[in-house]
Amino acid sequence: MNENDIREKVQRLLKGKVEQYTITRGVNQEYYCSVPQKEASHAIAILARDEFELTCLFCVQNFKETGLSMIHVFEKKNYAQFLILEYTISHRSPKEAESIALLFPSANWYEREITDGFGIRFPKSFDQRRLFLHESYPEEFHPLLKSFRNKKDAAKPSKKRKLQPYPFKPVEGEGVYQIGVGPVHAGIIEPGHFRFSVIGETIANLEIRMFYKHRGIEKFAEGKKPEECVALAEAISGDESIANAVGFCNAVERISGLSVPQRAICLRTIFMELERMYALLGDLAGMVIDVAYPVGASPFFMLREEIFRKNETMTGSRFLRQIICIGGVTKDVAQESLHDLMQCTKIWSEQLKDAVSAVKSLPSVTDRFESTGIIRKTLVRPLHLTGPIAKASGMFRDTRVEHPYGMYTHLPIARKILEKGDVMARFETKAVEILDSAQLIQRILMEIKSSEIKTERSIKDGCALSVVEAVRGQNMHWIQIKDGKVERYKIRTASFCNWLAIEHAVMGNIVPDFPLINKSLNLSYAGTDL
Repeated sequence: MNENDIREKVQRLLKGKVEQYTITRGVNQEYYCSVPQKEASHAIAILARDEFELTCLFCVQNFKETGLSMIHVFEKKNYAQFLILEYTISHRSPKEAESIALLFPSANWYEREITDGFGIRFPKSFDQRRLFLHESYPEEFHPLLKSFRNKKDAAKPSKKRKLQPYPFKPVEGEGVYQIGVGPVHAGIIEPGHFRFSVIGETIANLEIRMFYKHRGIEKFAEGKKPEECVALAEAISGDESIANAVGFCNAVERISGLSVPQRAICLRTIFMELERMYALLGDLAGMVIDVAYPVGASPFFMLREEIFRKNETMTGSRFLRQIICIGGVTKDVAQESLHDLMQCTKIWSEQLKDAVSAVKSLPSVTDRFESTGIIRKTLVRPLHLTGPIAKASGMFRDTRVEHPYGMYTHLPIARKILEKGDVMARFETKAVEILDSAQLIQRILMEIKSSEIKTERSIKDGCALSVVEAVRGQNMHWIQIKDGKVERYKIRTASFCNWLAIEHAVMGNIVPDFPLINKSLNLSYAGTDL
């Protein structure tokens, strides 16, 4: 990993081109670059030309005591640090900001999210539709403003206002017809709407609409003690409980200068890799089931169940809940149980290899997997795709390597990438990820030593950025603490970015292949509907 200092890089880029800017170091691997609003779009264009990638975009109220601040998080290849460019929105009404979605396509959802949450408009944006506030919400309802107080009927629309249907993008032409799937689905999955424009059986366009069960997690965190928000982080997405709890705690620990004991860091890493294993096993099984081969899926389900049982033995929770806390972990794991885990991971690895080989040897499976649902490499950076999706499309994206934390600063992470970007590539990539996680656990178990499992210290005020590699890719947590309480908690999971890839993956495929393509991505509805 090239440990270049991004501060020097940014200063060289902006010097003589942007009149006013200041750069200060944060408590983690981030630098804050402040510019006036009038200079912001020019500064961002300079970063875009130098191939900075937009990691996240959000709004914070009272970041600089007064007003609304736009926070742009950028990263750049071969730099461990992040750049956070921020500016304060003018007090003039209506509150407006310059859209950057033409420079960074992934910014469109962020901008629409900011408009819904804070009422800031982006008048030059190519898409100004609502995002998480659906039709029934009142016009001037902006729940992330400090002035908003949640109460009964707070979101009740006026009876005088006529509700307008959501304006899906029109796709017209001879033989084009539309198929709507969802938002209510068979089974127990969360709601999401998929609007297909089809010619015959071939998909000509897909538009997705999410946020049917937006939960207000970021608003709910405001005013709470950081210790109370660990459980909130765990609830962001069920199969990313450990990753998000660690991401939240990492940020609070960096703000407070907390040093986590080495044994706790080892245990956290083991739990994160176990979570990756069981979640990806579910992905493999789901793909095989979607091509009508449930017998082939059974070994993956059985392995997954073995991991759940081992999780419960070690922590008391099959899904590893309530084991992560600020400063370390809530309970230790017996050495005998860790020794047994070493043997289990070796057995699981061999069983997984056999199961994968059996699936790939069946022509009826490979015929459905190969050349289906291709996500091209050229989409990875513009949409900020991360995790197995990016690796299967020819680009290595892994936060554990690009922005290492905890044990990952010295653990060897497999760097295998595949080029085809189809369902088969994602199947193979996820299988490799599981095997690599098993090896990482074995490596940690050879190093782990007895020590304290938690550091007790008061929590300080401040803000920090934390990124972790969850099962689907990069999850980001930005936390601001003021007077010992959470002032702002911004979460962005990998699913928020990766969902847009499915609109491209289905193009040219037939409608019956959509469930398989969707399952090969297996993105989180809950992790998006925050």
